[in-house]
Amino acid sequence: RELSIVCFYVQLCETHTCVSSLQSDYHFEYTECDVLGSRWRVAVPNKADICTGLPDPVKGTQCTFSCNEGEYLDMQSQQCQKCAAGTYSLGTSVAFDEWDSLPTGFVTHGVITNEGNDQTDCSNSTWTPKGDYIASNTDECTATLSYAVNLKQPGSLSFEYFYPDTSIYFEFFVQNDQCQSTDSNSRWMRISESSWSKYTVELNKGNNVLYWRTIAYSLQGSAVKPVLLRNIQISGVAYTSECFHCKPGTHSANPGSARCTPCPADTYSNKGATTCHECEEDKYAVVGSASCKPRPACTSSDYFYTHTPCDSEGKTQLMYKWIEPKICSETVEGALKLPASGEKQTCPPCNPGFFVSNSSTCEPCPSGSFSNGTVCTECRAGTEPVVGFEYKWWNTMPANMKSTLLSFVMAAWEVAGEYIYTTPGDRDTDYLMLTLSVPGYRLPQSMVKDAERSELSRITFVFETICTADCKLYFLAGYNQWNNDVVERWNGRNHKQSYSYLIQSNSTVSFTWTFKRTDGTERNYSADVAKIYSIVITNAIGGVATKCRRCALTSVKAGSACVLCPPGHYMVNGTGACQKCPPNTFIRTDQPVGEAACIRCGPNTTTNKAYTACLSDCILDLRTSKGALLHYDFSPLANVTSVHSSPRFTSKGLRYFHRFNLGLCGTEGRMPASCVDNVTESGREVKGYVCQSTVVPSDIRSQSLVSSQPFLIGDSLIGVTTETTLGNISSLQWMFAAALGLPDVLFYYKSSDATQSCQQGRSATVRMRCDPTVTAKNRIMLPSNCSEGTCDGCTFHFLWQSQHACPLCTKNHYREIVSACIQGIQRTTYVWQQPVQCYGGQPLPAQKVSACVTLDFWLKFGVSTGAVAAVLLISLICYFWKKTRKLQYKYSRLMMTSGGRECELPTADSCAIMEGEDAEDDLMDLTKKSFFTKIKSFSRERTSDGFDSVPLKSSSSQTEIFVIGPKM
Repeated sequence: RELSIVCFYVQLCETHTCVSSLQSDYHFEYTECDVLGSRWRVAVPNKADICTGLPDPVKGTQCTFSCNEGEYLDMQSQQCQKCAAGTYSLGTSVAFDEWDSLPTGFVTHGVITNEGNDQTDCSNSTWTPKGDYIASNTDECTATLSYAVNLKQPGSLSFEYFYPDTSIYFEFFVQNDQCQSTDSNSRWMRISESSWSKYTVELNKGNNVLYWRTIAYSLQGSAVKPVLLRNIQISGVAYTSECFHCKPGTHSANPGSARCTPCPADTYSNKGATTCHECEEDKYAVVGSASCKPRPACTSSDYFYTHTPCDSEGKTQLMYKWIEPKICSETVEGALKLPASGEKQTCPPCNPGFFVSNSSTCEPCPSGSFSNGTVCTECRAGTEPVVGFEYKWWNTMPANMKSTLLSFVMAAWEVAGEYIYTTPGDRDTDYLMLTLSVPGYRLPQSMVKDAERSELSRITFVFETICTADCKLYFLAGYNQWNNDVVERWNGRNHKQSYSYLIQSNSTVSFTWTFKRTDGTERNYSADVAKIYSIVITNAIGGVATKCRRCALTSVKAGSACVLCPPGHYMVNGTGACQKCPPNTFIRTDQPVGEAACIRCGPNTTTNKAYTACLSDCILDLRTSKGALLHYDFSPLANVTSVHSSPRFTSKGLRYFHRFNLGLCGTEGRMPASCVDNVTESGREVKGYVCQSTVVPSDIRSQSLVSSQPFLIGDSLIGVTTETTLGNISSLQWMFAAALGLPDVLFYYKSSDATQSCQQGRSATVRMRCDPTVTAKNRIMLPSNCSEGTCDGCTFHFLWQSQHACPLCTKNHYREIVSACIQGIQRTTYVWQQPVQCYGGQPLPAQKVSACVTLDFWLKFGVSTGAVAAVLLISLICYFWKKTRKLQYKYSRLMMTSGGRECELPTADSCAIMEGEDAEDDLMDLTKKSFFTKIKSFSRERTSDGFDSVPLKSSSSQTEIFVIGPKM
């Protein structure tokens, strides 16, 4: 590049009038290094018409040459020289710590995202210099700050940033001259916990383009806090040919300084100062000030109170202190004096788990013992200590808590006996932070076996905010060293209340309470205050015991004094005996003793193997109001399914929506649905039956969707029923169009994750509606009147229409149709009852074909049968007529032989059958003959002349008398 500049001026001399040049008319630069690592020093004119009298090029220093910190390269002598007092240099580095305007080389611009309105103007959505730092945009435009640097050797970049708000996405990455990112895996920055964070990255030799990029998503309608940058330093440049002047408010007293020192409080300095100047007596200045300000009159907002540690008499002293640095004056008219300190008060009790030592300090109880704040008591055999932290008395700051003020090094929270409160601070914009560090969490031994379903830990605190301005209190959870997310925030005045947060991962290492009074830069609302009365955190490693709990075990480890009950058993109060819970119940972990710990499962759910929750396998039987039993199988819908709310748009037209993940049925030991935050490196994930996350289509990273703010809606299944109310959860009919025919099947879910607006936790109902025409498995609808799935922010409602939501088909769901007999064939066809209200299950039977007889056949058969019946009837008539005649004949013969004496029958003379006598007549009552035999016998009795011969006997004369008569 330098040689091209020289050539340019050589050509320029050929066309312009040249004048002799002075040393101030040109400057020296080095040419590019050749393959041998050599270069030349050349003079470059400062004006285009300077062409003569330039020094000749000379051999330059080797390309590996560099100067140390506090030095610069004198190009005239090509030697390193020390910077003068009031200036500084970083040697082979460049630094940017003044942001009154955008430094040379930095470029910033704003563009609309690909999902926004193309007509949106983002020209003003850029990074803005603010004096000591540069601030990002706070709208939905993408703001980029870039800087290009060419390194002669491998170097590094470091900068400080403050990134407090999860509603704005902040990334940093480096590209080479081929526009390739050199480190794309760590481009997303972590949230700042309580102060400025420092970031360092290695840079390669050659061209490097640095990018800082932000985009805000103000989805909740509240103001977004910008990202702040300061103290950008780049190492690896070849040299610096000049020293930089110290900025106002700093100074360097000695030559060869690598950096400038901020002026102490009540002093100031101008640019390039070697010393700091004292302010006048009636004026003040904070650390690093460029000028002094008049001192205002002292008020009650300029001091705060605290307590000394307890002395041997159990007394503490009430102390008043000025806020440092003190900026007010006690001599101005109307100013208040600092109240007298030293008033003795009785020390508050020790917190639970601690005891009063001989030195009147509170010491933690030994392991295996507990206390209520007075004396320690050992846990009895068969019990275990319940460890954690419970702070409700504030005489001294606990060892695992610290108080910091972002803008200045001083205590932001002070103890006050019954509570801990925020001090006035230096400015109303200060972030007053209180951080509680936790090394980890461990379940009690009695709950280890049920660790998968037991509550790992919970933090509960009672707080209050007293504000006249728009103050804000933030509660943040530090999930790991890379991420600290805002869990909840409260605006303005809030009455005394309790808040609880469920801890689900051992990576949650800290909790932070941050209070900010207002956005003003003065100290006008120092009286606005936040108070925390108590903090309780359970199952914390390194905690103390506040009580002991009885437990029972099937197997005991060596040296263990705790014996756990078997799964599904509870401990009888006062006895330690284990009693089995009723069938289909589970054990509540927050009530480990007594029958009250056994909670009955909801309808159509069964307890799991560990007796810690109720599950459903998606196969159930339900009886309708008419008594019909329906069989359901929702297994095809058991996989995790997603549904999106209707799109919403921010003020600049950026589109976003809420995504719900549903896992209809739970299986043993698994929660099917999960929602992930993919913005930060932590990748925080929540798991349950129903969860929600906010999704923004974006092109600011490689993936197409950016998911954030995940939270649980339901992590336990309450029951499955056709009733519209279960417990305190209701699914009102007006939310969805009424179902036709079958009633809807409702799944009820509950979450124990309580929030400020949902003190009882969130809940959800999934209404399963039978629709055989819907073949898709993810046709899920949200209430038309509540497009985000909820009308109150706590209970969410879903309508799932599917053919798999229909009951299984049985024989009651179809009927048969029998066709006419055609050519000896008859067909039986089965069809569904209309409307069809079932799916799967028993299929329709196949058509049946059977042989049949036509009407002509039956007519012929009837005529034939009638003829045969007529013949038989005539024969029977004849038979019975003849029989009657014979009986009459025998009767008449008996009458004749009786001799006219009534009621006397003749005695038989002989048992033999006389000649001509028919044996049939004598034996008629003794034997039964067939019809054909009787016919035959009848034919034999007929004589040749047509008369019947009937022999008659006489008992007296033994004379046969033949009576001959015509045959009847």
